[in-house]
Amino acid sequence: MNSVSASVATADNLKGMIWMAVYAAFISGMHICVRLVSEGMHPFEIAFFRNLFALVVLIPWFWKLGLQPLRTNRFGLLFSRGALNTFCMLAFFTALSIGNLAEITALSFTAPIYATIIGMFAFREKVGIRRWAAIAVGFIGVLIILRPGFQSFGLSQVLVLTSALGWAVCLVMVKELGRTESAITITAYMSLIMAPMSLVPAMYYWVWPTLEQLGWLLFLGILGGVGQLTLSQSFKLAETHVVTPMDYLRLVFVSILGFVFLDQVPDVYVWIGGTLIFAAVAFIAYREHVRKLAAQGADLKGTA
Repeated sequence: MNSVSASVATADNLKGMIWMAVYAAFISGMHICVRLVSEGMHPFEIAFFRNLFALVVLIPWFWKLGLQPLRTNRFGLLFSRGALNTFCMLAFFTALSIGNLAEITALSFTAPIYATIIGMFAFREKVGIRRWAAIAVGFIGVLIILRPGFQSFGLSQVLVLTSALGWAVCLVMVKELGRTESAITITAYMSLIMAPMSLVPAMYYWVWPTLEQLGWLLFLGILGGVGQLTLSQSFKLAETHVVTPMDYLRLVFVSILGFVFLDQVPDVYVWIGGTLIFAAVAFIAYREHVRKLAAQGADLKGTA
């Protein structure tokens, strides 16, 4: 790689890391908003409004491309992903409304670990001893946070771990969809499917929001929608193993915001466990990068 291309790659990696940090800040803010609004509104209804207001983000795409993003031959898989993602969001928002936000954030980092295990069966991916060791470290982190036998295992913890497992399946689905569908198509169908699907359970707990609540709901919907765009931009500019460590800032941001707005202080076990989980995720992302480079090298040798 010459000096010009190397400097461009470095600049893109830096921009990607910055976008990931912005994503962490936006999503952390959304989580705080969910908790604040949940004091007077059921989390199912909050999830619906989050999906509804996030549709605003799609308007520029449809304005420019028309209905082109909706053309697909894989509606079944797109629908399944949207349905599962809706369930995960309902579970996660419920966890946010009743649990410690820093603990919930730390446990949510387990999704890529689950995805690695699922990928072994879905794509018959080979997982070496190093990634197995990282998976083990990640689950040790979970045990440190939960401390079974030393503290009660609450509903919020069950919900966040369940949603993380569901999101892991969604990650595998997105990986499969990415082989034939554009990122715009995948994102568009996610929003268009999740908004009406989340309305159904919301109707059972429906209360008309006040103007103040509506303002918070609009704000958290925009935070979530823009957060997804910044995440996509981060992965577009830089490789996963480069930007993944910046996602750890979510635990930092949520801890600060949780203390300021909710007087919540995460204990030392959350920090230790969360660090172990995220270190495992970062290492898995790095090993995935190494594996791809090795595969590319083998392909080049085969064509030489």
